[in-house]
Parts: sequence; C-alpha cells; structure tokens
Amino acid sequence: MFKTDQLFKAVCLACASLIGLLMLGIFIQLGINSGETWSRFGLGFLWSESWDPVTEEYGALPNILGTILTTVIALVLALPLSFVAAMFVVDAPPWINKSLSQAMDLLAAIPSVIYGMWGLFVLAPLMQDYVQPFLAETLGLAEIPVFSAILGPDYNGFGFLTAGLILSLMILPYMSAIMRDVFKMTPPMLRESAFGVGCTKLEAARDVVVKYGIRGILGGVFIGLGRALGETMAVLFVIGNMMEMPNGIFSSGTTIAATLANNFAEADGLQRSTLFALGLILLTMSFAIQVFAQYYLYATSAQRGEER
Repeated sequence: MFKTDQLFKAVCLACASLIGLLMLGIFIQLGINSGETWSRFGLGFLWSESWDPVTEEYGALPNILGTILTTVIALVLALPLSFVAAMFVVDAPPWINKSLSQAMDLLAAIPSVIYGMWGLFVLAPLMQDYVQPFLAETLGLAEIPVFSAILGPDYNGFGFLTAGLILSLMILPYMSAIMRDVFKMTPPMLRESAFGVGCTKLEAARDVVVKYGIRGILGGVFIGLGRALGETMAVLFVIGNMMEMPNGIFSSGTTIAATLANNFAEADGLQRSTLFALGLILLTMSFAIQVFAQYYLYATSAQRGEER
C-alpha cells in the first residue's frame, strides 16, 4: 500500500511538473527563435511603429496596442453581461436553467472561424450601415472632441470595435458557464442569511456570492481574457489587417495573433524572427496577467477571511 501511494504521488508530481516544463520550453523556444530581432532592434522594438519588410524595419507597438484595445472592448462588453446571465440562470426555474445552460455550452463550442465568417458577412455590414452611423452621426458623437477621438475619423464596418464585439460574443459563454457553476457552489445558507438581514438580491450577489466565489469568478474572467488575447481567425476576418497605430475604435488595425496568422506562412529571415518575438510578447502578456491575478488574490485574501 505504501509503495502504491508513493508511486501515485510520483506520477502526479511528474504530470504537474510537465506543465511547468512545457511553459518554460515554450518561452525558451520563442526566445531563441526571436534572438535576431532583439539583437538588432533591442527593447526599442516594443515601442517602434515601423513595419516595412522591404527595408526590414519592424516594430511591435501597433500590434500590442491593437491586442490590448480589442481585448479591453471585449471585456467591457462581455463581463457585465456574463455576470448577469450567470446570476439569472442560477435563480431561474429548472426548465429555463436547463435550456439556457445548454445554450451557453453550445455557444462555447462554436469554432472561432464560424464567428469570423458571421462577423464578416453579417456584423460588419450592420456596423457599417447602422451602428457606426448611428453613433457618429445620429447621436452626434463625432462632433464632440473627446468622443470623436475615441471613435476615429473613418468607418467602413471593420475595425477594433467590430473585432471587440466578436470577441465579446466568443468569451461570453465561457465566462458565463464558469460563473454559473461558481454561483451554484455558494451555500444556500449564506444567501438566505443575507436576505434575512434585509439585503436585496443585488446586495446579496455583490456582498456574499461574489466574495465567496471570487477565485472562481476571476478564473472565468481570465479564461475569457486569455481567449480574447490570443484569438486569431475571428479577429482576422473583421479587424481590417492594417499595420497602423489605432486611430479610434472605428479604425482598422491588427493584433499580434492576426499578424502572426497573416504573415507567418511566407515569412523568412528577420521577419520570421520578428513574428517569433511577437509571439513571445503575447505569451509574456498572458503570463503577466495571470501572475497579477494570483498576486491580487493573495494580497486580498485576508479581507475575505482566507488563510494565507
């Protein structure tokens, strides 16, 4: 029995260590293959706006800002909707709960290329003909200095806002499904106690359910964030694929993942090294976000009454 337990422990340790080794290996591989770019451009590569394969001048800033902008738009739109949807599903009658839960799971299973095709043939024309003119002209936001800078001077249906909308639709079922399961794990006694002292449903959700399941909720958020950061095909269809600095949410641009998908097949030499460098930057961004999330949970654990 003792030997069996020790063997099982060793196997579990090996499997867990494999995850860390795999992550380390990916970092090393990307670092080695991007060495030429870092040796030529240095850290200036991170804030350079150039992208000229003819003169072999490359910069990562348009890609980084495009990735951040589309991800922020997606989270701003998807986070409140996923939270509200999960809360509604948990408290809904069983027949509604079952139907909507299955719908969430089905939406999460749709391939990203399908979202991209839908965005190209349905969402982009709607944005060009109705949504963007409504925001810019009907509401007159294009005439207000602050909003005109946010929206951008031109609109054709493609761009960061359309890409962000597609991403929000993609990550919403993931986040909702995880939040739904987290909310279900909240002991009914806690919620009943909150109602017993006069809390409304909103107050019970904010002060009891969210605080009890904060780790699971943040896990769902960061799963959605990770997919939004690295999404390729859906963004590729609707962002416009222009290697330019963001000039508003209506403007066309690119992301790191879209640039990799567009250029990697025919890239060679310095350009190929540059694409590996962009991949390393994207991986570092995802890793840094996860580290920040874990640090935040650790730093605020005492406020939630958790042991460190």
